[in-house]
Amino acid sequence: MIGRKSVRKVSLSLSILFLAAFAAFAQDAPQNALTPVTTRAVGTISTISGQILTIKTDAGAEMSVTVTDTTKLLQLKPGQKDLKEATPLALADLKAGDRILVRGAVSADAKSMQATSVIAMKQTDIADKQARDRAEWQRNGVGGLVKAVDAGTGLVSLTTNGVGTPKEISVHVTKTTILRRYAPDSVKFDDAKAAPIADIKAGDQLRARGQKNADGTEITADEIVSGTFRNIAGILVSSNSATGTLTVTDLATKQPVTVHITGDSQLRKLPPMMAQGIAMRLKGTPAAGPAGAGNGPGSPSAAPQPPQAPAGAAPPAGATAAGAAGARGGFGGGQGRGGTGDFQQMIARMPASSVSDFQKGDALMIVATEGSATVAPTVITLLAGVEPILQASSKATPDMILSPWTLGGGGGGEGATP
Repeated sequence: MIGRKSVRKVSLSLSILFLAAFAAFAQDAPQNALTPVTTRAVGTISTISGQILTIKTDAGAEMSVTVTDTTKLLQLKPGQKDLKEATPLALADLKAGDRILVRGAVSADAKSMQATSVIAMKQTDIADKQARDRAEWQRNGVGGLVKAVDAGTGLVSLTTNGVGTPKEISVHVTKTTILRRYAPDSVKFDDAKAAPIADIKAGDQLRARGQKNADGTEITADEIVSGTFRNIAGILVSSNSATGTLTVTDLATKQPVTVHITGDSQLRKLPPMMAQGIAMRLKGTPAAGPAGAGNGPGSPSAAPQPPQAPAGAAPPAGATAAGAAGARGGFGGGQGRGGTGDFQQMIARMPASSVSDFQKGDALMIVATEGSATVAPTVITLLAGVEPILQASSKATPDMILSPWTLGGGGGGEGATP
């Protein structure tokens, strides 16, 4: 919503990895005027019937790929970028869900291809890497709202705020730090692009993975992902399941805001006991019961995420949320018991809700993309059942409770969606 774990998100996107591998392979097959014109396609296998693979390309099209006895089949592991590391693969080893880069002669309508080579990355290998990366971000990651940025010295100051005392973290950026930034219209970690430190602004949410000092107040970052997100605490005015939209009255601006729901949006409804437990913490009263075993709204044994939540990741920059900037921050930035990571794991394990589950008058907390004058903000995480939280404190802003690091990759994770 979110990692890096990302240790490079099936790193720097599988498409880039495949294309890089293809470039190396292409050097072994020079063309001349007599050589048929070839093209390439990257996508995910949908079905396999005999020697015909049906793939959904990254461009969104469906293509039929014919594999012949002369087609060269190779397999790469996530993270490998050189075809010298590839191993031979049999057609029978390919499965639906595997990622492939195909090279060959395409038909005039671009709907089919005769493959001369197929470079595959197994779905199981991708899933294993994503799990390892999520665990890495959980162990060695920190997150919060950006307080200040000194591009000259490579220092980013973060503020995290569980429902108690804010904590400041110094993030050190080096020449080897991988810096990425979420796209303004996407909640997918894979859509995050390389961006310089100068693009990071105060108020952004940021997550970093690297080497932390003993008390967790400093980290030398191996990887950073940041973004500007919108936080909305509001009352539902109307919903439309057909269009996947909700309109809420923003409690901060008193203005209506329409948000868009996608398949990647995380929609949940807090159980009353959990909502009451969070509200008690906001009031400074020790929470009891299932909400937190004395450690806040998270379960001490909860597992990763994103961020990352559902696996994955992102941040808010709550200009529109109720409350001052100092009240913003993650539930501990994913650190420690009862922190963001644990709470988000609990959210991820709750039954998913749909637009039709929300009724007019419901109180909602939303973290979404910025949107624009022509494009509605896209929901990253939405929680209903938050009335006790909003009544407990004017500081109960969405970015205190939620973190978009729960989408597709785990907080900055690798692998959200290949």
